Amino acid sequence: MAQKPSIPKGTRDFSPAEVNKRNYIFDVVKKHFKTFGFQPIETPSFENYETLMGKYGDEGDRLIFKILNSGDFLSKVDETTYKAKNSHALTPKISEKALRYDLTVPFARYVVMHQNELDFPFKRYQIQPVWRADRPQKGRFREFYQCDADVVGSDSLLQEVELIQLYDAVFTDLKLAGVTIKLNNRKILAGIAEVIGATDLLIDFTVALDKLDKIGEEGVKKEMLSKGISEEAIEKATPLFQMSNAIVDPLVVLQDILKDSSEGTKGLKELRFITEAIGKLGLQSSKLVIDVTLARGLNYYTGAIFEVSAPAGVSMGSIGGGGRYDDLTGIFGLKDVSGVGISFGLDRIYLVMEELDLFPKKIEQSLDILCLNFGEQEGMAALELTTVLRKAGLKVDLYPSTAKIQKQFKYANNLKVPFVVLLGEQELIDRSFVVKNMATGEQVNYLLDNVQDFIKSL
Repeated sequence: MAQKPSIPKGTRDFSPAEVNKRNYIFDVVKKHFKTFGFQPIETPSFENYETLMGKYGDEGDRLIFKILNSGDFLSKVDETTYKAKNSHALTPKISEKALRYDLTVPFARYVVMHQNELDFPFKRYQIQPVWRADRPQKGRFREFYQCDADVVGSDSLLQEVELIQLYDAVFTDLKLAGVTIKLNNRKILAGIAEVIGATDLLIDFTVALDKLDKIGEEGVKKEMLSKGISEEAIEKATPLFQMSNAIVDPLVVLQDILKDSSEGTKGLKELRFITEAIGKLGLQSSKLVIDVTLARGLNYYTGAIFEVSAPAGVSMGSIGGGGRYDDLTGIFGLKDVSGVGISFGLDRIYLVMEELDLFPKKIEQSLDILCLNFGEQEGMAALELTTVLRKAGLKVDLYPSTAKIQKQFKYANNLKVPFVVLLGEQELIDRSFVVKNMATGEQVNYLLDNVQDFIKSL
């Protein structure tokens, strides 16, 4: 007996209805990417091992899917490395490639390789799948799509302002009102680490702080202690944990905390510029808030950082995020090229829209018209009619066989087809066809020699 087929955990099959809904989100996002002047690129699904490793921190490196070399991949491993059973030493010897973890590092590699072909500032968008060896759970998959928009070659904070506007434009168009765009700055976090005496442990500090909404204040403090951050330093950072609930302006509190840090003060100035600009321009349906505990786990961010939360009442992690990465291309040899970008989490956005019933009903409609099949001659006449209707831009199909009419109607119902065409023996004689409205049951006759009358009625 054949084994029942399955797919890897964290991956999914998509039905036609699901693909149509996903494409709806893609189309809306892509439309606004173009409106804001971004150009499309694509990169390979896998990169060289060294391109990806070391760019995301220890946690990110652990989640990268490595691809085994083809052939006898163990034959070139020396006996000492093999017997040591050290995965960190062994992996580079048996894996030269890895599936991309995100779209940002491949984009930085793309910019460096194609720098002489690009006009800077270069604004690109990219919509492709990425892979992470994460533990699958609601809203978290091992294979998922990212929709990224990035600008490289400009250090102007106007780019951050525009990216916030882009988030707002997309979510407004998707009718996903009430999302919260959280904003912080890595320079502020670096300044806080400096003030509390934990500069050497900045990465550990930010990674732990970023988990505040997941593991709570005590969990964050415990993790910081485990990473070597002193109790005294943690005590100095305590005001950060309560700041999101404070009535006072966080910018005012930060100004006092960071008064002795030039790096932190610079980050605060950048944050103030962005919030004041958005205050003047306004947002359509989103809310911008400062979240000083927002750190983003990726090491390459150097300035503003963003994270988007779903509307209140929806249990979901972030549905978007990004930030500025002034030094990212430098790791590939191209210095002094500033960049900033954001990403839309398509799969989570899909789940949120599904939960809130925000998809237009027409998305589920794969056909505008189904022509029933009454026989060989009638079927050929219906096929001729189908051809005319398709040329008019309508989605039309002909039932392929002369099955019972009841079965053909059931097929139309299952596909949620709004109009069914009946062209039987009498209609063939009269050079006509009957159109049935499946919602109302109304039937209207039209002449085959004047199909435009039907098209105009739609």
